[in-house]
Amino acid sequence: MTTLRQFLAVASLSLGAATTAQAQTEIQWWHSMGGALGEWVNDLAQDFNKSQSEYKVVPVFKGSYDESMTAAIAAFRSGNAPHLLQVFEVGTATMMASKGAIRPAQEVMQQAGVAFKPDAYVPAVAGYYTAPNGQMLSFPFNSSTPVFHYNKDAFKAAGLDPESPPKTWPEVAGAAAKLKVAGHKCPFTTSWISWTQLESFSAWHNTEFATKGNGMRGIDARLSFNTPLHVRHIENLANMAKSGLFVYKGRGNVADATFVSGECAMITGSSALYGNVTRNGKFGYGISTLPYYPDVPGAPQNTVIGGASLWVMSGKKPADYKGVGLFFAHLSKPEVAAASHQRTGYLPVTKASFELTDQSGFYKKNPGTDVSVTQMIRKTTDKSRGVRLGNFVQIRTIIDEELEQVWSSKKAPKEALDSATRRGNELLERFEKANK
Repeated sequence: MTTLRQFLAVASLSLGAATTAQAQTEIQWWHSMGGALGEWVNDLAQDFNKSQSEYKVVPVFKGSYDESMTAAIAAFRSGNAPHLLQVFEVGTATMMASKGAIRPAQEVMQQAGVAFKPDAYVPAVAGYYTAPNGQMLSFPFNSSTPVFHYNKDAFKAAGLDPESPPKTWPEVAGAAAKLKVAGHKCPFTTSWISWTQLESFSAWHNTEFATKGNGMRGIDARLSFNTPLHVRHIENLANMAKSGLFVYKGRGNVADATFVSGECAMITGSSALYGNVTRNGKFGYGISTLPYYPDVPGAPQNTVIGGASLWVMSGKKPADYKGVGLFFAHLSKPEVAAASHQRTGYLPVTKASFELTDQSGFYKKNPGTDVSVTQMIRKTTDKSRGVRLGNFVQIRTIIDEELEQVWSSKKAPKEALDSATRRGNELLERFEKANK
């Protein structure tokens, strides 16, 4: 039988627990990380939450990058936006133009009392999210770059050297032919086709994807990926498709699953595919640099950034922003950033996290994991710093539509690229007018 004293004691404990819970400020974080990457996001939040008692970061999966961005815009208009929103790189120009909707990450960290040092971050990563005035607008959370992934077991079975992956596009075609003869129905595929085969392809060959330094120097940029080099490359891929050497598997990262399962032997895709392959792949796994055309002057140059960053939404209380700033500081810790880089295949956020990873011997133990870093830290040019365009999400959809016409032999490569350029430029013109 419970006595009055016992009841009051239990009630007191319960009230104390409730008061503690109420005192903890929640930071809502909307993201698009599923599967193994979703577990990584949850672990990061949990680690931060355990490190202090004042704030609680709450990760919420909101679907694909497109879906989460659309949901956040609607939530902002209704006054219910999250504190943090993960936005993929193609949404960067749009977020930068939404000045009333965001708070600069650098400003939030500084106001939280965090010692912010711009030069602590990897320049090729942080620079993409930095405004012309030098202020870092978003936090470079999960930055990636395209690399070449290949199945070493499939290479062995086809009589190819598993330690000598193709470095050029002619070599990719040659390897694909041998894989096909060995019985592979999908020798080569690619994910994120605009990012890998046009955007990074352009930078890798020191050629503009769009004018004005690919939009980095102004919103009056226009698309220019219908040059003879671009047409030549898409023609080569189209010929490979007709011969069964290249198999188009769909938009976005749909093709990733076909590589992890072993169905496709080679793929150009995000460096962050590493985490999925090492966890779920059942074959010898290799990573190499993006292929290039050896007769193109200046190639290879450097690849461009992909992945996403964390944007701070406006309209929150000062105390909330302090929590956001502290969370960014936590993510920037060398040991935290290094662990994230090693676990996922995303680029190291800070120089210290790269050095820590290197000193630990991780790159030597896991050959190829440094490819993404070395591709990005090469000296950039005005043509290879990155691609930052308005309405970029819709432009990528247009590119997907036009290239699908090529893979199905309904359009010639030049016709498709000309059409994609024209349609995309119409969107850029609208963006420029709306943001003058």
